Amino acid sequence: MKQRDTNLKNAIKMAAALKYEGEKDSAPRVVGLGKGKLAERIVAIAEEKGIPVYNDPELVKELVKLDISQEIPPHLYEIVARILVFVYNLDKEQSARKHE
Repeated sequence: MKQRDTNLKNAIKMAAALKYEGEKDSAPRVVGLGKGKLAERIVAIAEEKGIPVYNDPELVKELVKLDISQEIPPHLYEIVARILVFVYNLDKEQSARKHE
């Protein structure tokens, strides 16, 4: 039974990629969506390119309902803003380490 549960977990894995260009976009927009193997590939590409990965299963359930290029809806602004702060702080830490 445990093996089947593990396979089921892998089968429903989801990922979403967001992009936000403040001057161009009024809100972050979806640039990638996937489930299963495609979700794993999205995460792998992000890691290869040094793009931070934020794990929030509830948020990704909402994001996979959107279309590619669609801006996130207002009810997701607060949580996505927290993610942007998280990414900003990571970038700031990495920049500080480079200058040490």
